[in-house]
Amino acid sequence: MPPPKDVVKIAIQMVGAIPQLIDLQQTKPLASVLKDVCDAWSLPNAEHYALQYVDGRQTYITESNRGEIKNGSILRLTTSPDQEAERLYSGIQSNNLDVKTDSMKKLANLSQDVTFAQEFINRNGLKQIFYIVEEGNDTGEMLAHTLKAFMELMEHDFVSWETLSAAFIKKIVSYVNMNTVDASVQQLSLSILENMVPTSRLLFELVKKEVTLDRLLTHLQVTNAQLQLKAMALLIALLLAATDAERRDMMDYLREKNIRQFIHKNIIHSSEPLGDEMAHYLSTSSLAWALPLVEVEEQRELLQSLRQTAFESESEAPASNFSTERRRSLCAKEFRKLGFMNNSNPAEDLRRAPPGLLALDNMVYFSRHTPNAYSRFVLENSSREDKHECPFARSSIQLTLILCEILHVGEPCSETAQAFYPMFFGQDHFFEELFCICIQLVNKTWKEMRATQEDFDKVLQVVREQITRTLSLKPTSLELFKTRVNALNYSEILKLRQTERLHQEETLAVPVLELRERLKPELLELIRQQRLLHLCKGTLFRKISSRRRQDKLWYCRLSPNHKVLHYGDVEEGVHSPPIESLPEKIPVVDMKMLLMGKECPHMKEKSSGKQNKDVLELAFSIVYDVEEYCLNFIAPTRYEFCLWTDGLNVLLGKEMMSERTQTDLDVLLSMELKLRLLDLENISIPDTPPPVPKPPSNLNFCYDFSHTEQ
Repeated sequence: MPPPKDVVKIAIQMVGAIPQLIDLQQTKPLASVLKDVCDAWSLPNAEHYALQYVDGRQTYITESNRGEIKNGSILRLTTSPDQEAERLYSGIQSNNLDVKTDSMKKLANLSQDVTFAQEFINRNGLKQIFYIVEEGNDTGEMLAHTLKAFMELMEHDFVSWETLSAAFIKKIVSYVNMNTVDASVQQLSLSILENMVPTSRLLFELVKKEVTLDRLLTHLQVTNAQLQLKAMALLIALLLAATDAERRDMMDYLREKNIRQFIHKNIIHSSEPLGDEMAHYLSTSSLAWALPLVEVEEQRELLQSLRQTAFESESEAPASNFSTERRRSLCAKEFRKLGFMNNSNPAEDLRRAPPGLLALDNMVYFSRHTPNAYSRFVLENSSREDKHECPFARSSIQLTLILCEILHVGEPCSETAQAFYPMFFGQDHFFEELFCICIQLVNKTWKEMRATQEDFDKVLQVVREQITRTLSLKPTSLELFKTRVNALNYSEILKLRQTERLHQEETLAVPVLELRERLKPELLELIRQQRLLHLCKGTLFRKISSRRRQDKLWYCRLSPNHKVLHYGDVEEGVHSPPIESLPEKIPVVDMKMLLMGKECPHMKEKSSGKQNKDVLELAFSIVYDVEEYCLNFIAPTRYEFCLWTDGLNVLLGKEMMSERTQTDLDVLLSMELKLRLLDLENISIPDTPPPVPKPPSNLNFCYDFSHTEQ
C-alpha cells in the first residue's frame, strides 16, 4: 500500500549522532517536527535548530518550502537561521582577524539562502557590511568574501540598490580603478556596478563619472577571462542605460580608442576559449561598434553629393548656369537615374525605418570609398533600357533592410543570444564595408538573372539567400566573405535549390507511399533512441532571472538505464560532469507531464515583450511526483529544446512533437526510399498494380510425355 500523499520518508543527520529515519507528516507544524527530532537526540531548546538539505545549495527548510521535500531526501539538523545570523553578525565584528574572515566566508555561502538572508538583513547586517567596506583597507581574501556576501544578499531583492551610500559606491569604484588589488575583488566590484547601473539614473551617472571608459578598456586587455567578462558586462550595461546622445558620445569615444581592435585581439583571439557569457555580450554589442549615425540635417547635403559624384563630370555645363526650373528638372532626372522612387524629393524614400538614414549613410560611404565601383554601377545601369536597369538607390535601401534583418539591427537585446561574427571585429566600418560588397553583389546577380524592374523582389530574395548562406559558413574576414559570396552566383543558388528540392520531394505513387508508411515505425524508433542517447549525454543549462542574466549554470543528464534524471549546479568551464557529481535526482517513473512555453511555471511571471519571446520559445518544465513539483529548463538553443522535449516525451510514453522530429524523419525516409528504389531509377511507377489476366478457357495445355510420338 503506497504511503499517504502528506507523508514523506526522509533521513535526518547530525554530527556525532546516529541518523534518524522518520516519516515526515507534511500537515504537522515544522516546530513540532523539530521538537520530536531534538527529543530523540536529547537536545534542549528545539527552537534554536532548523533542518537543512545536505546536498545541493543546502537550503533551510521552512513552512513555505517544505512541500518540495521528496521521498528519500537527506536533511541535517543545524543551527536555526536566526541563531546563525546572530552568530555571524557578531563574528564579522570580531577583532580577531581569523574569526572575522571565517565568519565572512560562511556568511558569503549562507547568504544564498533566502531565509538566512532575511534574518541577517533584519539585524542590520548590510549596514555592518557597508561599514567594513567603507572603513576597511583590506584588498585581499577578506574583502572578496565581504563583496561576495553583499552580492548574494542583494540578489534576494529585500533592499533596493538605490539605498547604497555614495561612500560605499565610491569605495567599490576605487577597487575597479586600483592596479594593485586581487582579481576576484575587481570581478565582484565590476558585477556590483553592473547591477547598480540599470536601477536608477542617479546611479548610472555616478558610475559613468567614476569608472572611465579608458579603465574598462584596460580591463579588456588583461589575460584574466573572468575580469574581461565582468568589464564587458559593465560596459554593455552603461551603453544600454545611456540616453541616445550619451550613447552616441560613448560610441564615438570607443571607436577613437579602437574598441574593435581590443576585442579582436584580446578576446576573440585570446588563448582562452570564448565562453557563452562573453559570446552573448559580443552578440549584443557587435553592431554598436560599427553602426554610423546620420543627423537629419545632413540629408540634403549627402543626397546632393551622391548625385554630383555620379553625374557632375558628364554634364556639359555647370548646373549653376541653368534657371531654377531647369536645374530642378535636371536634378530630378539624375535622382531618377540613381534609382530613387520619388525623384523630385528623394528624402521621402528614406522615411521607412528601418533602414531609414542608415541606407543613405551606406550609399554615401560606397560613393566616397569606392568611387570607381559606384560610378560604374550608376552609369552602367542608367545607360541600359529602362526595363533592365538595376535601381541603385532602391536596391541600397532594400539591401540595408536585409542586412538589418539578418544581423538583427534594431531588435531588443536577447537574454540568450550567443551568435556573433568574428569578422565583425576584424574590420573598421564593418557594416558599411559589408554593404559595399553586397551592393556590388546585387548588380552582379541582377545581370546574371537578366532581371527587369518587375524582378526586383526576386533578385533581392536571391541576394538575401547568398548573404545568409555565406554568413552561415562563419567567414573569419570580410575578404573571405567577399570571395565566397561572389562564388555563390545565381546558377549555384539554382543548383542548391534544386538539390534541396530533390531531397524534400516525395514520390506520390501509391506503392511508394505504402512503403513509406511501412518504414515510418522503424525510423521513428531510431529517432527515439537518438533522443534518449542525447539525454544520456546531457546538456549544460543556464539559470536566468527576471532581473538580470545570471552566471550560474546547471547540468542535467539521463542515467544509462533510462530510469533516473540527474541534475545539479556546475561551475563555469565544466562541460560534461560525471553523473556521480550531480546530486539531485528525479526517477523517470515519477514524471507526470511535460510543459512548454507559456504553460511553464517559470514563464508565467514573464512579461510579454519582445525581449522575452526568445526565452519563451526555449522554456520547458517537467512535472513530477505526486505533489506535482516542477523542474524548469531554458534550453541554450532551439536544437537542444527539440531534442530534450522529444526525449522527455519518449520517457513519458508520448509522441515526439518537435519540428526537429519531422525534419529528421523526412531526411531518414528520403534516404531509405532512395536506397530501396535505387534499381527503379528512371522507371515510372504506376499508381495501381497491373491487372491480373483472366484465367484461360481450358487448362489442357500441358504436354503429355506419356504418349509416344508416332
